[in-house]
Amino acid sequence: MTSAPPKQHSRAEPLHGGPADGWRVQMYTVIFEADTRAGRMFDLILIAMILASVTVVVLDSMAAVHSRYSQLLDALEWAFTLLFTLEYVARLSCVRHPRRYAGSALGIIDLVALLPTYMAILVPGLNALIDVRVLRLLRLFRILKLGAYVAEFGLLGQALAASRRKILVFMVFVMMVVTIMGTLMYVVEGPANGYTSIPVGVYWAITTMTTVGFGDITPNTDLGRGIASLMMLLGWGTLAVPTGIVSAEFTAQRMNRAPTTRTCHECLSEGHWPSAKFCRDCGAPLPPWRHDEPPAG
Repeated sequence: MTSAPPKQHSRAEPLHGGPADGWRVQMYTVIFEADTRAGRMFDLILIAMILASVTVVVLDSMAAVHSRYSQLLDALEWAFTLLFTLEYVARLSCVRHPRRYAGSALGIIDLVALLPTYMAILVPGLNALIDVRVLRLLRLFRILKLGAYVAEFGLLGQALAASRRKILVFMVFVMMVVTIMGTLMYVVEGPANGYTSIPVGVYWAITTMTTVGFGDITPNTDLGRGIASLMMLLGWGTLAVPTGIVSAEFTAQRMNRAPTTRTCHECLSEGHWPSAKFCRDCGAPLPPWRHDEPPAG
């Protein structure tokens, strides 16, 4: 016997400002639900725009390219900015709660992707406080928008969240090892060989365990070299632990999740099963499942 959903809304009285019907529902389906043909096309075009805009910023940072093609790069930057502005406005116009979306992580990323270009124009004195090149670099945050259109980013985030306690335990273990080994090297090598304090020894242990090995501090005694060899072998085996933890969770997420981007109009959570009637997070009724072809798998 299934329990009733925690919260329901009357279909006769849709939430204020929500996409109850008409063009707003159609726009919402295209923008937020990638399982439709139009939604997939929208996401692919947006991914191409994001990558192209990031390429423009990277090229603009090269002095030789900027001196020769500065006008073209500026025109392209403004074109991308205007297109992303239209996309942001379209998202706000079709969601049920625009303020909620604007304050969400994806909404903030969308806004950060737009602000630098406008700030450089609207605040002429801004370059007295911060170099304009910093604002240009902020445009690279547009690449964070890719996470909303590639399903694997969401699965990876869920895998990291699900394995956070295991990773925390692993990090505590690593900190214990580097603290003990760093202290031991401080005692064995001493200030005469560059190990002037325990934090310096811990720094050496971290660079050795992670196989970075800057070489700015090296053991000079036979016992110290033996400890360093043990740290290298220990680090070589330890680095595989978090990879295995996250990989196992990532595989479990892919096996357990329905391959759909069906989105709740109320709280914007996605990943609902095609047969679901209510949102698993807020309990609001879901719109009928509309798709051009059934989801894969």
